[in-house]
Amino acid sequence: MTQRANNSLPPTYFDALYAADADPWRFETSAYERAKYEATLAALPMPRSTSALEIGCSIGVLTARLAPRCDRLRAVDVSSRALDIARRRCGELPQVSFEEVRVPQQWPDGTFDLILLSEVLYYLDRDDLARLAAQVSGALQPGGAVMMVHWLGETDYPLSGDAAVEHFMRELTRQRSARVVRRSREAEYRLDCLVLG
Repeated sequence: MTQRANNSLPPTYFDALYAADADPWRFETSAYERAKYEATLAALPMPRSTSALEIGCSIGVLTARLAPRCDRLRAVDVSSRALDIARRRCGELPQVSFEEVRVPQQWPDGTFDLILLSEVLYYLDRDDLARLAAQVSGALQPGGAVMMVHWLGETDYPLSGDAAVEHFMRELTRQRSARVVRRSREAEYRLDCLVLG
């Protein structure tokens, strides 16, 4: 069994990945990613978002697909290299803005009716997930949705996909009332969507 990291992964972890490969997870070419993106967009509980936040946007492949359904979309990532690629990819999408942010140590201003966490929660340890849940709770408008999509395979990240999502949801529902509106489990990933009161 792979040895897990004890703490949240630092920005240097991602800097090294993007320095070695501009698309380390094959977001542009992977059939898995393409199917997961289609499932994510199909599961969104509202046809359009007035103000969305994507945490961990990477090189902007999902960002570009989500943008047509948003009046405003703020996309954040810890890697400046990834953000440079994402900005170029989404350069003709005026509703999209990008910001270099390391959650939960930093948090973007504003409130949102959709917060997307795709393949990011398991990079954080339990303490940081609790802090992130408090930030999401404070930034999500009443009736807003938080969408989580996470790989279920073996990693050396601090938590598995299941453990990260379950812990985050427990912490989030301590802060605000919430109801599950979408939940599905595929062979390789799980998708969970909550609407907060």
